[in-house]
Amino acid sequence: MDFVIIIFLCLAILLYFLLGGADFGAGIIELFTSQKNRSKTRKTMNQAIGPVWEANHMWLIITIVILFVAFPKIYTTMSVYLHIPLAIMLIGIIARGTAFVFRHYDAVKDQMQEVYNKIFIYSSFITPLFLGIIAGSVLSGKIDTQATDFVSAYVYSWLNWFSIAVGLFTVTLCGFLAAIYLIGESKADEDKKRFIKKAEFMNVGAVIFGAMVFTAAYFEDVPLMTWVFQNDVALLAVILASLSLVLLWYLLLKGKTKVLRILAGFQVTMILVAISYAHFPNFIRLKNGDTISLYESIAPIKTVESLGWALVLGSFLILPFLGYLFYKFQQKEE
Repeated sequence: MDFVIIIFLCLAILLYFLLGGADFGAGIIELFTSQKNRSKTRKTMNQAIGPVWEANHMWLIITIVILFVAFPKIYTTMSVYLHIPLAIMLIGIIARGTAFVFRHYDAVKDQMQEVYNKIFIYSSFITPLFLGIIAGSVLSGKIDTQATDFVSAYVYSWLNWFSIAVGLFTVTLCGFLAAIYLIGESKADEDKKRFIKKAEFMNVGAVIFGAMVFTAAYFEDVPLMTWVFQNDVALLAVILASLSLVLLWYLLLKGKTKVLRILAGFQVTMILVAISYAHFPNFIRLKNGDTISLYESIAPIKTVESLGWALVLGSFLILPFLGYLFYKFQQKEE
């Protein structure tokens, strides 16, 4: 049953990045859109994510529950030593959701609408930034469980060039996903062209910040090159990600947009596989050289079995209805 829980954990993280990340990316796209085009972008974005944006946070909740119940050592280490970026990320999620609702349903339309818009777009940038910083921190080897002062324990654990680079890389990936998704939601050719340019912009940014991740990893002794290029599965994932990107832009130039979302999701999935596969089952690297493994930190068998069955049975109850929700709201209005 421990394998079932680990599979659910990996899927929840992946789906939150692909779906919730694209929602964050919509706000990032709006941030980098000119004032004259923001209303058009906002309208398309609302149609795409409005009905389902809250459902996507289900995957984050599942991730937290799995870590809390099945991997308490990992949960405790992250919540203690990374509590600052975690708190900022959660505040960003709350601020973003609140602003998203208020700017649509506030009974009084006044200057507060502009405030809501700014809260939405900036929290859409900050949240994936710190989500990436947290992801980079668990791999960076900067978490010092033996630290004796506040800064060493709770600031340097995440405030380093590698974690920041991963955060910026995450922002551009979210923006890229959102731009690709929004191309399919656009009805006018002018809107499609605008989102194609945004996708190109975010793609270039992902390449730049991806290079920054590897550079920071080299200078901060994170064995990222070894994980990615000296492992057959990880190397294959990199090749497939590159090929899918080439195919994506080829189909885009040909005007075929139906499979772009699948290709973009596949590309990001392969990137995550390339980074994490060789490191698996280790989840956290510590400053003293130790690692916290999923296998070694798992909860007692009775707890694992109960959680595993709850996840399996819950998936049969929730996933069909979630799929139906996406299906209904993705149908175009006549």
